[in-house]
Amino acid sequence: MPEVKIIAKNFMDMVASLPAMKLDKLYDNAFICEAILRSLPPLAKKYVLQMLYIDSPITAKSMEVWVLPDGSSKHRVAIDRLIQLRVFTETVDRRKETTYKINPTFQTNLQKLLTHGEVLPREPMPSNITVRLPSVEDLDVYAIGQWECFLLQLISSAQAERPSNISSSMMKVFQRGLLSQRDKEAPRLTESGFQFLLMDTNAQLWYIIREYISNSEERGVDPADLISFLLELSFHVTGEAYNSNTLTEVQRNTIKDLTDLGLVKLQQGRKESWFIPTKLATNLSVSLTDSSSRKQGFVVVETNFRLYAYSSSKLHCEILRLFSRVEYQLPNLIVGAITKESLYNAFENGITADQIISFLQQNAHPRVAERIPTVPENVTDQIRLWESDLNRVEMTPAHYYDEFPSREIFEAACDHAREWNGLLWEDSKRMRLVVKAEIHIHMRDHLRGQKQ
Repeated sequence: MPEVKIIAKNFMDMVASLPAMKLDKLYDNAFICEAILRSLPPLAKKYVLQMLYIDSPITAKSMEVWVLPDGSSKHRVAIDRLIQLRVFTETVDRRKETTYKINPTFQTNLQKLLTHGEVLPREPMPSNITVRLPSVEDLDVYAIGQWECFLLQLISSAQAERPSNISSSMMKVFQRGLLSQRDKEAPRLTESGFQFLLMDTNAQLWYIIREYISNSEERGVDPADLISFLLELSFHVTGEAYNSNTLTEVQRNTIKDLTDLGLVKLQQGRKESWFIPTKLATNLSVSLTDSSSRKQGFVVVETNFRLYAYSSSKLHCEILRLFSRVEYQLPNLIVGAITKESLYNAFENGITADQIISFLQQNAHPRVAERIPTVPENVTDQIRLWESDLNRVEMTPAHYYDEFPSREIFEAACDHAREWNGLLWEDSKRMRLVVKAEIHIHMRDHLRGQKQ
């Protein structure tokens, strides 16, 4: 089964995938350089700081002296990462001696940062100009509400609790790869779409941001400029108000799109307008693996396959329907059961047993989260067994041949099928065989030649 791939675990993976010219252009921005430095592995950070005021190339042999014998693998990882990001340039001379030099633009910006200190991309607006700003708690509720509204619309636009403000063109960008639609039919979730709904919020956000950046050129936006602004946005302070007039037209359009997803909140005063970043935006420069913000779980699974979800969220109810039978929903409790039929439906939609188990474990209620295992073993074992039962028989399109005029022709046909790696079964006693459908034309031409 195909799985949703999170290609970029953080912006640095996206930065590394840019062409060399655009990558060098990015380093004109001091915030990009600082973000790159923050993202590097510890050893790579050490190398950058050691070479920050060295203008001449350093040989690979000289750098190896800096590392203890048991740190050679970490050294290689650090060097590879620095080269991928073009922080270091690698040169091999005629004597096959390798040298490394720090990117001059990157070097200059970091030197200025150390000398003059950090300068924020833009200053927050004074409190006497802005109207009452939302509290951090209210901002979190807003961000979660916007994100859940987007996910509900992804499941089914008819199920959204309130009409979505997301434009149809942007929904197509956000939903690319997650929904499919045939002529005059309602959109349907793809296998990737079903898997996407079971992801952690951080992973979901990265999938959407990756798609948003990947398709930016279709909207006339340079992906390097978009990455630069999104990284710059991550330096803002959660809950502070920033003047919208300081943004370019491209950045204003980006802010509107990010508002639809809950990354920022827009407010309008009498004369000025401003945007307020939420935690979803300020955490963009944090990698998936480094993110320590773990949301509180809500699911309890019992050994009898009963499932209790302490939540009032309609989204949680719809996600649980993907792999369980929801029996009834109270104001703050969803009661259901994991059944063979509900799991078979999930497997047919492309969701795997491991994804279901991972979702139940990551969203375990605090009362069972510390328990080992958080999900009863008999439940996880049975989920995997039902998946293996479903995958036990593999269907392969094939063609059946019999009534061969002679054993010689039959054996020649078997040999020909083997040559094309298409022989599935043979019965030499009764002269019968089954071959893959993809080699049927070759078999037909071969048998016609034998008859002639």
